[in-house]
Amino acid sequence: MRLANLHGRATLVLDEGIIDVAEASKGQFSSSTDVIVGQLTDLDRWLRSEKPEIGDFTTPVHVALDPGLGPVVSRPSQVFAIGLNYRTHAKEMGFTLPSKPMVFTKFTSSLAGANASFEVASERTDYEAELVVVIGKQGRRISTDDALSHVAGYCVGQDLSDRELQLAGSPAQFSLGKSYEHYSPLGPWLTSADEVTNPNRLKISCSLNEVVMQDASTSDMVFSIAQLVSYLSSVVEVYPGDIIFTGSPDGVGQGRTPPVFLKSGDVLETTIEGLGTIRNAAT
Repeated sequence: MRLANLHGRATLVLDEGIIDVAEASKGQFSSSTDVIVGQLTDLDRWLRSEKPEIGDFTTPVHVALDPGLGPVVSRPSQVFAIGLNYRTHAKEMGFTLPSKPMVFTKFTSSLAGANASFEVASERTDYEAELVVVIGKQGRRISTDDALSHVAGYCVGQDLSDRELQLAGSPAQFSLGKSYEHYSPLGPWLTSADEVTNPNRLKISCSLNEVVMQDASTSDMVFSIAQLVSYLSSVVEVYPGDIIFTGSPDGVGQGRTPPVFLKSGDVLETTIEGLGTIRNAAT
């Protein structure tokens, strides 16, 4: 199942067209994706039993390019982000592997849709391709074995970062430098967890002006998706709609020699196998 926030409405994106969830269900389901992410099992059951009429003949490719795509979840209770969660990225940055997940946040106001543009905040603005997890079921102290059952689905994300602000102090303060307007684009839609056989075996890539900068696999993660969900829930309660940016592989601008930072006019394309592509232009 592919669930998109299209023009502010929860929309199912099928190969043969799209379905406005609230309209087709006659109000049985909300028009808000923030609500729907906690109801995907019920939504799937309804879809299979009712077989609602499909709306406009719009292919997934066309939907993915629609400027009306908003963030899959726009008002999550919590946004988690994980630092140094790929072995190759830790190596390129000159750090040893963390013994526990390094957790920070990207503030909610930075969330944006799949095709959102963003302003270059400084001469050291960087890109980071990331697999984004959306929580579907509330829980605390979740075991690793049970963790994936709490996941609603996955989408493509970018952890855009102003390295100048991020590293301005000692110790570094990550969250603000990663939370400018539109610095957390994600999408193009939520792919439900049942359609992702193994989230830790997906190809992930990012190109800058059509030049591939990152090309890796989520199998390089230090901590798996299940381990991250379990670890976070050992401290806080997770809620439907919560978002986890799970870390970035090697190839980021700061890790290159010489460094490659973003400038106005640059275009990023971030792709994850089976989940789609998001496109974000720098202004």
